[in-house]
Amino acid sequence: MSGVWVFKNGVVRLVENPGADAVVLVHRATNEVITNYAALETKLRSLGWERYYDDPELLQFHKRSTVHLISLPKDFTKFKSMHMYDIVVKNKNSFEVRDM
Repeated sequence: MSGVWVFKNGVVRLVENPGADAVVLVHRATNEVITNYAALETKLRSLGWERYYDDPELLQFHKRSTVHLISLPKDFTKFKSMHMYDIVVKNKNSFEVRDM
């Protein structure tokens, strides 16, 4: 038995193909689905995030007023739900993750 255990609406179930439950990152103010890093960077910059160039393998953003750092894979096709949730946690009122 392989797959991922998912807890949703008080129920735990085994999802054998976790890619089938796709999610998207949404900018709440505009209801825009983030489909590329250029769009994400624009939204993050408007919230006070700046590019951080410490690791050439990652796309990173830092907010001066905090200790937070957002680290993303350079390749947008590797942008996964764990990265989306990291953005949501650090920008609670600006982004959300939705099921497709």
